[in-house]
Amino acid sequence: MVAMATSTTPTVTTKSRSRWFLPLVAAAWLAGAAGAYFLLTRHFDHALQALPYFILLACPLMHLFMHRRHGHGRQPQDPQQHDR
Repeated sequence: MVAMATSTTPTVTTKSRSRWFLPLVAAAWLAGAAGAYFLLTRHFDHALQALPYFILLACPLMHLFMHRRHGHGRQPQDPQQHDR
């Protein structure tokens, strides 16, 4: 008996998103850019002191978000591929 593999990832269509989604994302990016500009122009020395902490924080975040696309935790479709 052959079991068929089914995908459990939800598909998001453009119709299922709210019409307010894109303007809110654009406003969030604009607010973040304005905040970063004022932080770097007014408090450059403080931002420079926090740089090592941001680099250390980037390591676990990259590990967490970049491993999603490797297929960890999924079973191979072909049993012979498991031996490789």
